Amino acid sequence: MTIASCGSVSALTLGLPNSSAVPAEKATLPKGLFVARIPVSAKTKQRLANDIETITMLSLLRPSNTRLAVGTRIPEVLAIGLRLHAKNAAIPTDIVELIAMQRKSGIVFVCVRDADFEGTKRQECAFAVRRALPGRAGHTPTFKVFVSDWKPAGEAMLDIGDPAVDSIDALWESLCSQVMLGSASPTALDARMTRRMQAAQLAEQIDKLTRDHQRAKNPEQRNEIFTKLHKAKNQLEELRKLEA
Repeated sequence: MTIASCGSVSALTLGLPNSSAVPAEKATLPKGLFVARIPVSAKTKQRLANDIETITMLSLLRPSNTRLAVGTRIPEVLAIGLRLHAKNAAIPTDIVELIAMQRKSGIVFVCVRDADFEGTKRQECAFAVRRALPGRAGHTPTFKVFVSDWKPAGEAMLDIGDPAVDSIDALWESLCSQVMLGSASPTALDARMTRRMQAAQLAEQIDKLTRDHQRAKNPEQRNEIFTKLHKAKNQLEELRKLEA
């Protein structure tokens, strides 16, 4: 069997089981499939037509080919390749959103582009997932597309071997964690996401307060800003301890 590939990337180069690889003859997904049933903006249609060269199903991870328990939330996990048309292209988050919102499956998007590198050209790969932001139970979830850094295509891999990955649900959490946080652990991902977002907000606050403190002339104002700055630094340090 010839397995599907997106550029030079396939299920095997990604480190996924051979049993999950999709045959090449069944792998190509027509672009029109994703705009046939829902309203789509003219801009997104144009990007789908012009910016995406091919859409390819690379891997289908199910209990039957992973020996993982059936998930209660995620029935299966797909790896879908997006071959980008333009050199040095950015990850097409609107296309990721368009495709992911139409399926209950977890989808890891494998984006492949040609890129300039040190005077030559190389093929690069990055991952994207669409996931709900942590929120309160009972509230309508807000989704966001998260992306990884670009890597040489031959170095881009997905780890499904974390000891805590015992079900398809946990597999999805692990893959999201890899894209979003650079860690294969599926444990308490929402809590870790929340801490990461809080840390980013505190880092921005510290940067602003530092500049405000440098500009302030009034001693009372400087002391007030310094107190806020000290508090923010302590909060950031505590969050980093939890991540360690």
